[in-house]
Amino acid sequence: MRKLGIAVYPQHSDVDTLKDYVMRAKKHGFERIFTCLMSLKDQQEKMKLQEINAFARAEGFEIIADIAPNVFQELGITYRETHKIVELFHLTGLRLDMGFSGQEEAFLSVQNPPIQVELNISNGTYYVDTVLSYQANSAQIMGCHNFYPKKYTGLSRQHFLKTSSHFKNLGIRTAIMISSQQAKYGPWEETPYGLPTLEDHRFLPLVVQAKDAWQTGFIDDLIIGNMFATEEELETLGKLNRHMLELTVEFTPHATPLEKQIVLNEPHFNRGDVSEYMIRSTQSRVKYKQEDFPKHDVHDLKKGDVTIDHNGDIRYKGELNVILKAHANEGNTNVVARIIPEERYLLDQIQPWTSFCFVEK
Repeated sequence: MRKLGIAVYPQHSDVDTLKDYVMRAKKHGFERIFTCLMSLKDQQEKMKLQEINAFARAEGFEIIADIAPNVFQELGITYRETHKIVELFHLTGLRLDMGFSGQEEAFLSVQNPPIQVELNISNGTYYVDTVLSYQANSAQIMGCHNFYPKKYTGLSRQHFLKTSSHFKNLGIRTAIMISSQQAKYGPWEETPYGLPTLEDHRFLPLVVQAKDAWQTGFIDDLIIGNMFATEEELETLGKLNRHMLELTVEFTPHATPLEKQIVLNEPHFNRGDVSEYMIRSTQSRVKYKQEDFPKHDVHDLKKGDVTIDHNGDIRYKGELNVILKAHANEGNTNVVARIIPEERYLLDQIQPWTSFCFVEK
């Protein structure tokens, strides 16, 4: 099951506000919390985090805290006493931003009770293979990407896909950081440019980042890395289909009720024999072959146009296409809707046989 998460940083707010944020996230279907032990400056902040985490655990949240070996040293404990940290901060697991040798991580995953061990995906090493080679309990091993507050330092798409697929191919649950366009806070300071994993995502709407990450097929969980996401962002993300790409459209003025029915309510998938010019969803032409499709809005086609062939083409009338590459309209195609501009690049990620659906803006 794909999950949604928020980040909680106690140094930037009071306990009541943070508890309210947790409950608003829960209302919209969020199940995970990310926090950071390395950024806690004093005992007061530690006590605040303890109280918030105890509250969130009682509400059913899974809580993973970022940690590094020096935190163990500061607390005066060894990795074999990790359960003390987990109990102290009411955690379900630890994210090892900088890990140990592999044997220690494996031990944490098999001890009684086991601890969730989240590894850094972004480094692109074979660290996860080393951990698994020590006979780790793979069900307790997870992966999560870093976030990048500085502009132009986020991961390239190529590196993101390579590193994510490596974890996913090993059967490891994966997560990515996405970034609210309204939130201000990270673990240490205000973050004017967000906290995304992918540089591509830095200035995109939160829901578009989510659609893109899930559409890769390599990411299970999405965590909003900065705090506080707005109510609208939480609600929109909570309503998002977690397993099928939803494309947001605006209908053209002359789109008919039948055409709207086909766009919004019929199942769609990209044919296996793909075209570089369009995505073809062909089942509607079979189901509605006896229906009337009058001609309207016939003009040259641009990327993001959603089209349905009209009565002028007896064989193909009723077929829905999504335009990938601009080309001339031969005269038999109605433009019935357009995908909103910020989502058009998602079309490049649709593979053969990918199912997708449309929602109206």
